[in-house]
Amino acid sequence: MSTPNNVEMTYRDAINAALVDEMAADDAVLLMGEDVASDGGVFKTNTGLLERFGPQRVINTPICENTFTGVALGMSLMGMRPVVEFMFADFLPTAADAIVNQLPKYRYMSGGNCSVPVTIRAVSGATGRFGTQHSATGESWFMGLPGLKVVTASTPGSAYSLLRGAIRENNPVIFHEHKGLFGRKGPVARGEVAEVGKAAVLREGDDLTIVATLLMVDRALEAANTLAAMGIEAEVIDLRWIRPLDIDTVRKSVGRTKRLLVVEEQVHSGGWGATIISRLAAEGTAYRAAPRAVSLPDHLLMPYSPQLEDQIVPSAAVCVDAARGLCGST
Repeated sequence: MSTPNNVEMTYRDAINAALVDEMAADDAVLLMGEDVASDGGVFKTNTGLLERFGPQRVINTPICENTFTGVALGMSLMGMRPVVEFMFADFLPTAADAIVNQLPKYRYMSGGNCSVPVTIRAVSGATGRFGTQHSATGESWFMGLPGLKVVTASTPGSAYSLLRGAIRENNPVIFHEHKGLFGRKGPVARGEVAEVGKAAVLREGDDLTIVATLLMVDRALEAANTLAAMGIEAEVIDLRWIRPLDIDTVRKSVGRTKRLLVVEEQVHSGGWGATIISRLAAEGTAYRAAPRAVSLPDHLLMPYSPQLEDQIVPSAAVCVDAARGLCGST
């Protein structure tokens, strides 16, 4: 394997680079979805793919998510490695039969004789002013399904390496990319392929552990910098994989800091944050203060109004307040 080449690029370009590199490395990889071949795709993550790889490997589909996800299943069974783009993660439930009842179960039902290397790219999250039907992360919706893997990308570097890892995985993967991060720049190790199921400690600290995903990782890091100026050192973990969940990395950190704050752009009930807190509680984890969650309110839907959307999506300031509350307790 060649040594990764570190380059600066946007999150959007990192996704594009991962697609280019995987499609160039393996003729079985193809991209399909609504408008993926139309002028670089709706969010311009697919720029240049049609021109380089042709219409047989960059395929526009009808607006029928369950159908084209089912077609991807058939392709994978015949030796292809389809990448399916969902324009918005909110549309994942329209393909629920394929995602819940077909993709994760086919390998088991075939007695292990068939692999299902399908990657679903779901464009997730708020901040785009798209309103309540186009702003969900959906990151925890399918985390309870055996046979399915779920991954979230929070930086250009992780977007690149995690997408390549997802495409190479021989089981179905839902890959969540956040629309609010597309223009964010950062270092990318071109050539790196991420390990499946591993979280990343992005900042070390001894006073509390902050676990976050997607855009909330960025806000957690911003909060950690503010907290440091107040004398509070926060360890920030980018969870990355929702399934399989890297509870070991979180457990090790919390075992040292004795405080836990989960930060999620979703309601807390039924999500990965609640699962982490539950699992650690079941193990008898000792805390200096009860774990806290910064999340979306469970009684409101995402508004279209920019001002109201900004009020609902957790900010770095809200994370700082929650962390200070934790560290003020003994």
